[in-house]
Amino acid sequence: MPQYPPHPPQPVPPRPDYASWGSRVGSTLVDGLIPGVVASLGLLGLAVSNDLGVVLAIAGVCYLAAFALALWNTCYRQGRTGQSLGKQVMGTRLVRARDGGTLGFWATLARQLAHVLDAAPLYLGYLWPLWDERRQTFADKVCDTVVVRA
Repeated sequence: MPQYPPHPPQPVPPRPDYASWGSRVGSTLVDGLIPGVVASLGLLGLAVSNDLGVVLAIAGVCYLAAFALALWNTCYRQGRTGQSLGKQVMGTRLVRARDGGTLGFWATLARQLAHVLDAAPLYLGYLWPLWDERRQTFADKVCDTVVVRA
């Protein structure tokens, strides 16, 4: 039987530098603050007018703008670049676990919706990165994503 030379050792890919839980919380706070301020501007309608129609119109425009801003930031921007505004401020990036690539709009939207899994069991999924090897939430595990330092 012929003897084959041993396989040369394969290079071990470097372990990603996973983002800390604190930096993930910080980016979430920044991402929530921006549309929160825009939505709060809807309360200005109460100061401007006593007419319920005017108040509802101002509030509706502000809430719609806040929703559009949140969708742009967390799905479009983050899907294309890996960074929402909050992740950019905190120096982190959302990537696919298997290859480190960006997710795109629809996969990022699916991940945002999957955060329901993080909240369902008493918000345990949001705490999971504290002891998880890859610092993933339940949504990250389902969507095969990780948050790394940028």
